Amino acid sequence: MSNLNDITAGLMSVSGALGCAIVDYTTGMLLASEGSGVDLELAAAGNSEVVKAKLKTMKSLGIDGGIEDILITLKNQTHIIRPSITNEGLFIYLVLDKETSNLALARRKTADLETQLQRV
Repeated sequence: MSNLNDITAGLMSVSGALGCAIVDYTTGMLLASEGSGVDLELAAAGNSEVVKAKLKTMKSLGIDGGIEDILITLKNQTHIIRPSITNEGLFIYLVLDKETSNLALARRKTADLETQLQRV
């Protein structure tokens, strides 16, 4: 579990981070989380459906490759969903304050941390 805690700590070090999670999208189960800003358990379940729907749509359209990340922009927040390349079935979720965060740096940090993610 310490690897997951290291990843969430790294995500929370991103400027403007409000909350984060590591999620098993096959079950919608929250594996690790930190912070607030949204109900992370509910977000884990809901965003699992988003990832599964996008993968299904890509398959139906014959689009090869995987999802790098999914960005959801709201009035005051940006949400990053980054499926794991090395751990099929997992994704990293990061909630950012739109005014105090830098999206490019947050995406870069999320990508870097994803490479360190180890399945428990």
